[in-house]
Formats: sequence, structure tokens, C-alpha cells
Amino acid sequence: MDAALAGGAAWLGFVFFPKSPRDVAPDVVAGLVQRVPDRIGRVGVFVDPDDALIAHAVAGDLTALQLHGSESPERVAAVKARFGLEVWKAIPVRTRADLGGVARYRGAADRILYDAKPPKGAELPGGMGMRFDWRLLEGFDHPLPWLLSGGLDAGNIAEAVAITGARALDVSSGVESAPGVKDVDKIAAFLQSAARL
Repeated sequence: MDAALAGGAAWLGFVFFPKSPRDVAPDVVAGLVQRVPDRIGRVGVFVDPDDALIAHAVAGDLTALQLHGSESPERVAAVKARFGLEVWKAIPVRTRADLGGVARYRGAADRILYDAKPPKGAELPGGMGMRFDWRLLEGFDHPLPWLLSGGLDAGNIAEAVAITGARALDVSSGVESAPGVKDVDKIAAFLQSAARL
């Protein structure tokens, strides 16, 4: 967290999903975010959460919710209405057809996060270091503000931005030395590469 703050990250993400190696307890996050300046977003990452989990996590002073499961536009809108925070909806992408349903989230989500679609039967919906063909986003009419995710690291973000025009990036496994183990040097390198764009 300190490396991300020192490097100029705009948001910090905290994963609330027990199957993830990055899962963190809401009470731990509540303690951590007390050290985060108000100008930095604090995003809770969830996979098909129930309202009780969101409520527990939100009590820790989150500023946005990233929904990474199979949440419908109706569920996204309900979460936004109930908790009053910015809501991001992750869209798994493998083919251009996967982008077809994005417009359904207009009016429900505040942002879209394009991420690589995991293989069938995968335990995790993201955070596996996979990328999709970024050319799929060329010429796509984005219905909402968006972020690019999936297999990003310090060595490929210039290419990713050049192809997609992304103005915001989401990274997890690309700044780790092992699943769930963040690497301060990789975080610094990623943010330095992003600052040069």
C-alpha cells in the first residue's frame, strides 16, 4: 500500500473474496485505509457479494465498489442505490461478442473494467495474469468511463494504452512476486511506466 501511494496510484484495491489469495478481512482494511489520503480512491473488489459483506466492508471507509462476478445490471443498480458509492462492473473479455452486453450497465454502473475472461472452471474471475486481445477495444463505442485490466505489467502498459486508448489501468498480478504477494519494486516500476505515458 505504501509503495502504491508513494508511486502516485489513483486508487487502492482491496479484495473481499475468500477464494482469492488476495482476500483481506474488512476489519484489516478499515485499519489500513486510515493512512490513505482522501484524494486516493479506496476500492472494494467483490465477486457476487451479499449485502452483509458489502456493508461490513463499506464500514471501513471505501469510496467505490468493483463487482467482479456475474452481477446483473439490476443488481449493480441495487448495490449503488443501497450503499451510495461509485460502482464499477468488471466485464470479462475474450472475443468482441463479450463487449455486446456492456451497454446494459449504462445507468447502473459508474465505470466498466475490461478484464480477461478466465478459462472455464477457473476458481477466480480475475487476477490470474491473463490478458485479452486489446485490439478488441479498437473502435469500440464505450458506453461508460472505463479501465483496462488483465495481464498488465510495467513492460506492456505502453503497448496496451497505445492500442486501446485506456486512460486508467487496474493491476494486481502484474505487480506480484507470487499470487497474493505484492512486490514493492514491481509496483514502483508499474507506476513509473504509467507516469511516462
